[in-house]
Amino acid sequence: MIKITLPDGSIREYQEGVSGIEIAASISEGLARNVLAVKVNGSVWDLTRPITQDASVQLLTWNDDEGKATYWHSSAHLMAEALEALYPGVKLGIGPAIDNGFYYDIDLGDDRTLSQEDFPAIEQKMLELARQKSEFVRKPISKDEAIAYFTEKNDPYKLDLLEGLEDGSITFYTQGNFTDLCRGPHIPNTGFIKAAKLMNVAGAYWRGDEKSKQLTRVYAITFPKQKELTEYLERLEEAKRRDHRKLGKELELFAFSEKVGMGLPLWLPKGTMLRERLEQFMRRAQQKAGYQPVVTPHIGSKELYVTSGHYEKYGADSFQPIKTPNENEEFLLKPMNCPHHCEIYKTRPRSYKELPVRLAEFGTVYRYEQSGELHGLTRVRGFTQDDAHIFCRPDQVKEEFKKVIDLVFYVFRALGFEDYTAQISLRDPENKTKYIGSDDVWEKAERAIIEAAEEKGLRTVTELGEAAFYGPKLDFMVKDALGRKWQLGTIQVDYNLPERFQLEYIGSDNEKHRPVMIHRAPFGSLERFVAVLIEHCGGHFPLWLSPEQVAILPISEKYHDYAQKVLDQLAEQDIRGHVDTRDEKIGRKIRDAEVGKVPYMLIVGEKEQENEIVSVRKHGLGDMGNMRVDAFVDNFKAVLADLLG
Repeated sequence: MIKITLPDGSIREYQEGVSGIEIAASISEGLARNVLAVKVNGSVWDLTRPITQDASVQLLTWNDDEGKATYWHSSAHLMAEALEALYPGVKLGIGPAIDNGFYYDIDLGDDRTLSQEDFPAIEQKMLELARQKSEFVRKPISKDEAIAYFTEKNDPYKLDLLEGLEDGSITFYTQGNFTDLCRGPHIPNTGFIKAAKLMNVAGAYWRGDEKSKQLTRVYAITFPKQKELTEYLERLEEAKRRDHRKLGKELELFAFSEKVGMGLPLWLPKGTMLRERLEQFMRRAQQKAGYQPVVTPHIGSKELYVTSGHYEKYGADSFQPIKTPNENEEFLLKPMNCPHHCEIYKTRPRSYKELPVRLAEFGTVYRYEQSGELHGLTRVRGFTQDDAHIFCRPDQVKEEFKKVIDLVFYVFRALGFEDYTAQISLRDPENKTKYIGSDDVWEKAERAIIEAAEEKGLRTVTELGEAAFYGPKLDFMVKDALGRKWQLGTIQVDYNLPERFQLEYIGSDNEKHRPVMIHRAPFGSLERFVAVLIEHCGGHFPLWLSPEQVAILPISEKYHDYAQKVLDQLAEQDIRGHVDTRDEKIGRKIRDAEVGKVPYMLIVGEKEQENEIVSVRKHGLGDMGNMRVDAFVDNFKAVLADLLG
């Protein structure tokens, strides 16, 4: 008998060789019908694969990310089978699952192409094959046999993949009439796939090498129910309407210029107001939490980043060094703020009594992203981080880490992000060369993060290999209004940079000690945060953040002076707005204010001027009646107070 530990901590005993599907059946028939794969000691397996020793087991369904990934990878095999049936002689590259669906790189030959007009036939063939409920059968195979198989099929791409594989580690998967080189795992059979949609085609060089042949990359997605596909397509349409690039232009928030340079955003007046409100919000929160503001240059000596390790890890992917007339002098555009903050810490001796030292900066950094990876504000070459670095004693690390988690909670609550998961990003134990520092400091840093997350009751997932090169981190994965996941906010524990910069403090024993450094950025980058916020709220910003909170709409030119008087009264109460003095009918002014997503519209005419009142409309809700200006201010401030808790 072997012991199987389930996610809730319960332990069950089974006969050695039990499979995931048998474990599911022993729990409930419903689970057995819906389980897609099984996670055994951290690795995802086929449900039929025997478990031969004590193990921790999680049964994966459509509700689990790894369950979806298995489902979509199996769907990629189904699409490849359909393509082989419809396009005899097609050559196949790779077909992985991605965040939303999957793709397969294919070579149709020089005389054939694929367009969206071909999609319905492929989708129909996929569903026809799916209804056969063909099992995915795993078969270990020798390298010689695998080479012989794909040589006979005349498939150069699979043969190329086989060159990098060792004999004894190669497996084939077969479903129906289709066999593919694959590590797996896969769902039990094709019958789980009930809805399919091809999304797009694009060009992709084999293995990403521009010197190799360009293949056709076919993107698609599948679901267990047609209803789920319909809902997904509706969300996609809504996402197009909420696209921050589209709304950013319509709301006059930001722009890009080829003359300025790709990936370098220009913040327009309204966008700058929004950005400054975010900065003010964070500055107030940081001041209460004991942070001290600092400012550092946009460039730094190359030697600074050699010392920090950033040049070794990122130098090849950064903007190239700036040379000066002095041949021995080189500078870099700042890729990180932390080396500068280390130097600020070193400006004078530090005592254990003054730790923690918390240094905060809205620091602009520059990283050379490839042009094909740039995307609106979410992927740029110049961006501003709400960066801070906490220098503390080892005994303060966990408490300081928990305080930063509280600050992240405050930010998310104020901005309406309610659904999030904390990702504990650890070092890859199989490839430690990517990181700096000893095993001992890594273990201490990882333990501090894990314990802090547990004590704060965070819902967490753990990802190996996602740590920063100098330390583990806690990344906050936020779901927006459309259910999409974004990484916003990060906290990192670092024992390594204090060592590299020889940072010290004098302890209670009057000896020198090394501080620990915590890196944190609740927003992450302002650019990315604003992009996600725009799409999350569809441009309907929280009242406190809206660049313009009020539009005052005079019915005619006769009431411009009264409208300006109202605006001045509101400005005295820190309420932002403008007077629409255009020679337009009031209906047009209201429509334009609605399109501009201004939270409140105050209409003024003869009656309003005589009685010193305003006619109030709220964006999306319509008429709220007449009010005195002071009553409107009281109502406005009550709404603000409620939003900010």
